[in-house]
Amino acid sequence: MEIKTVGIVGCGLMGSGIVELVAKTGYHVVVREINDEFLTKGLNRVTSSMARAVEKGKLSAAERDAAWARIQGTTDMADLAGVDLAIEAAIENLDLKKSIFKELDQITRPEVILASNTSSLAVTEMASMTKRPAKVLGLHFFNPVPVMPLLEMVRTFLTSEETYQTARKFGEGLGKTVIVSKDAPGFIVNALLVPYLLDAVRLYEAGLATKEDIDTGIKLGLNHPMGPLTLLDFVGLDTTLFIADAMYDELKDPRFAAPALLRRMVTAGYWGRKSGKGFYDYGK
Repeated sequence: MEIKTVGIVGCGLMGSGIVELVAKTGYHVVVREINDEFLTKGLNRVTSSMARAVEKGKLSAAERDAAWARIQGTTDMADLAGVDLAIEAAIENLDLKKSIFKELDQITRPEVILASNTSSLAVTEMASMTKRPAKVLGLHFFNPVPVMPLLEMVRTFLTSEETYQTARKFGEGLGKTVIVSKDAPGFIVNALLVPYLLDAVRLYEAGLATKEDIDTGIKLGLNHPMGPLTLLDFVGLDTTLFIADAMYDELKDPRFAAPALLRRMVTAGYWGRKSGKGFYDYGK
């Protein structure tokens, strides 16, 4: 089936990035949010991002205007009835995602592929809420979506070959490098990333080094673009804690047990860049 129109559920940080990327690639986009306030905020994020791309010479004004014309915002899930592919980009809450998949299954045509942008949750459980589990898979984009070159595709044991090939062609058409994981906790990237980030917090919590030296050691010693504590601030301490807890609950692997310091920082509202404070202060 040819994909011409893409439906996206959620226009938050990840959803708005997917909206922008898909619209710039030439697809028509229908994006749904739960209310007008969240929808306006998300679409404003899209316009701001594209404006920056124009300023930097990465996008022409004509291309920006054409992409914007292909985007339709709505608060009514029924407006996704005519899409050829639906991508769920809601918050990382399995019950919420399952309810979205159940609704999408009822609204969209039977041949439409349903995908989740989840970074760690079980795609098979989402598929179980539908009458088309062979048409369900994960399409995990990375933040910021228009810039990061990776797309992590999650293929469950129920995903058909046709669905896999169609989704892979779609992802590569967006200009992404596609990697494929089975439906296991954390998939590829977070299964490796989360223990690394938690170990950095444990190192700092134990007082073995300053946060600056931990980050500098990784940047210069391993040639990473940023250190783990800076990366935690960028990803969000709350997001990392949620993923770690979800993986620990399923695997009971101590590598995913969150340090007390991380949990206390999240409780105190130290979520990283988005809250202005994390391991570093972004108030200025």
